[in-house]
Amino acid sequence: MNRDDQIIEFTLLFNKFKKRLYNYVLKMSADRMLTDDIVQDVFIKLYQNLDSIQNKQSIQFWLFKSARNELYTIFRNTKLKKLYSESEDYDEIEIEDSVSLADEYDFKELNKMVMNELDKMNPDQKEIFILKEYSGLSYKEIATLMEIDEELVKSRLYKVRQKMIKRISKYVE
Repeated sequence: MNRDDQIIEFTLLFNKFKKRLYNYVLKMSADRMLTDDIVQDVFIKLYQNLDSIQNKQSIQFWLFKSARNELYTIFRNTKLKKLYSESEDYDEIEIEDSVSLADEYDFKELNKMVMNELDKMNPDQKEIFILKEYSGLSYKEIATLMEIDEELVKSRLYKVRQKMIKRISKYVE
């Protein structure tokens, strides 16, 4: 593959996956600067290794696995238990223009509640929920990424959703 083709392919992949990867890392770390660094590092590694990735269908998996490894390396090295701060904003990168200010406020408040509740859960439960609900990965992709059985992913996700419904319904009533 010549250099121009590689740049075009990388640009297409970057545009396809940047938002989902960014949102995954942000929700796992709750730190925008750290998220920027990790996403940048992961995409640099992708560009450097693009020719060596045999199965182009597995690039999404490769990106999320690389980001996950970066996160865990940072968590391990700095021994961070929790990065959430009240001032951090958990917005998605884009909110549709048609959303009214009141709806946007409600969305932000609900999103804060969800993230607060996720922070109370164990890291595996939090990650499974984020990978499924925010990053859109399939059960099989999550199982492969986390190196666990697909049925275990389904079971854990069910339990997380039930906890989430129970906890958030207290606030919504």
